[in-house]
Amino acid sequence: MPAALISLIGPPASGKTTAAEFLARGLEGRLILEDYAGNPFLAESYLGRSESALPAQLYFLFSRLGQLKLRTWPEQGLVVSDYGFCQDAIYAHHNLRGEDLDMYRRLASATEGVVKPPDVLVHLDGPETTLLERIARRGRSYESAFTAEFLGGIRRACMDAAAAATCPVVRVDVGCVDLREPVAREELLRRTREVLP
Repeated sequence: MPAALISLIGPPASGKTTAAEFLARGLEGRLILEDYAGNPFLAESYLGRSESALPAQLYFLFSRLGQLKLRTWPEQGLVVSDYGFCQDAIYAHHNLRGEDLDMYRRLASATEGVVKPPDVLVHLDGPETTLLERIARRGRSYESAFTAEFLGGIRRACMDAAAAATCPVVRVDVGCVDLREPVAREELLRRTREVLP
């Protein structure tokens, strides 16, 4: 049986990486992290430079494809990713327009059936005010361009993706639950373990 995949989705600053690291440790799984730090086009794209938007999105598409492709997927165990592959299309539809979006769609359509689908989706969400406070605290300069409107759009798209998921979904409201607290982490671990195949 192929290794199970737990994917985390949610807007920026919802705590996906923190939660993924904890789940991978607690469930003794392998951790896959989104390569945002290696994306040379990301900062320019978020700062509004339209010529960087498509390269930034394609960098993520092919990076995620390389990490999640079925052809090289482990045959046993558990993998936790701090992103869901579905988020690639979410960001593309928010950041790309016209011919750039058409080009992205043509390339992304070739990944259908090639990527390991999640066995469990962990959906982190919280109000825009909470997310903006967290973004300000972590101090990534390129994230300073994020607005409540942008975050709201990403939140709604993630909600739609979670509603359309064909696997179990574990939902966490990070506006009410602090995943840095041991009790909250243990509860997330318990809920995730319960729905693992």
